[in-house]
Amino acid sequence: MNRTNAKIFCAVLLTAVFFSGTAAAQKITFVPQWTAQAQFAGYYVAEDLGFYKDAGLDVEIVHPSIAQPAMDRVLNGECQATTLQLCQALDVVDSGTPIVNILQTSMNNGMVIASSRGVDPLTQKGARVGIWSVGFGQMAICMSVKEQLNYEWVRFASNVNLFVAGALDATLAMSYNEFYQLLQAGMQIPEKSVYRFCDHGYNVQEDGLYMTREYFNKHKDEAHRFAQASRRGWEWAAEHPEETLDIVMKYVDQAQIATNRTMQRLMLAEVLRLQVDRESGEREFRLRPDMVKLASSLMVENFMLGREIAYEELVEQ
Repeated sequence: MNRTNAKIFCAVLLTAVFFSGTAAAQKITFVPQWTAQAQFAGYYVAEDLGFYKDAGLDVEIVHPSIAQPAMDRVLNGECQATTLQLCQALDVVDSGTPIVNILQTSMNNGMVIASSRGVDPLTQKGARVGIWSVGFGQMAICMSVKEQLNYEWVRFASNVNLFVAGALDATLAMSYNEFYQLLQAGMQIPEKSVYRFCDHGYNVQEDGLYMTREYFNKHKDEAHRFAQASRRGWEWAAEHPEETLDIVMKYVDQAQIATNRTMQRLMLAEVLRLQVDRESGEREFRLRPDMVKLASSLMVENFMLGREIAYEELVEQ
């Protein structure tokens, strides 16, 4: 090879190396199940600090609306990943859409019933109780049937106004969200008036990261990298809560969400607490087979599922 040919060869080789190192990152559109808030802090961190980019991914975080929920966008092919509570995931599988849990963030159930009468919600038979119109209340319905409470369920969209106004006797609330909204609204709710599902045999995991099985099977490497980068975001958030709040508030402000830093600080602390497994004391990021079994059995007993959904149907096979 003469000197001229050698120079050409080297130039071509360097060009190939340059373009291979700067190839376009793989695109993933991620739609969490609700509007911008600290419930999704780890994903915001992963995007803002470049963890997704480090994993060779171009991730776009898009929030849903009441008119177009996250799961609808997944089914329509508008996004590749979403977050679901375990009970929601079981319902999706039962409806005929196979999905895969690629990362489990919640290890504990954060749902509560808050009473406005200063009494134990279990004594309020026939009470008018608020429940989300978008779902999330499966365990509450199971509990009310088992305890023969005969609650009258009243649907609400996204806030606690009905309960604060006195139109409801009690309301479902997430310990990291609506419960703090009630306290910020000035309501006095003694602990005896709060029924925590995790303490009464209903400790079913909630938020996990899901993809359709069809998409996952075609993009396993991409899915694994997305899950690992998301976990990295959550681990960083647990170690840097105030810096994480700065990132969360940026997303909140961009989405024009009516909230405040104090509320988001409380939410983040509670979400991170619920990520720690009660038995191991660790942040495990795994779906527990026993909790899948519990949720599936309860939902079948209460005619919410047509059949038992096995753990293996929700994880990589």
